Amino acid sequence: MSQEQPNNPLHGITLKAIVTELVEHYGWEQLGRYININSFHNNPSINSSLKFLRKTDWARTKVENLYLDTFH
Repeated sequence: MSQEQPNNPLHGITLKAIVTELVEHYGWEQLGRYININSFHNNPSINSSLKFLRKTDWARTKVENLYLDTFH
């Protein structure tokens, strides 16, 4: 059962979609300048970034905030 989340602008958007859109918009190099995490600098990939972001709340929050600032 899904619940409505009218106050959550990220409702229904996966972390993979967020990272993919940010990479397409900024590229890995610029994204790494905005958010300084190794998975954006050293051999960056969507999968390695997702693995890190799912375990690291502060980094995920920064990525989500950048996404909201950029696209909403």
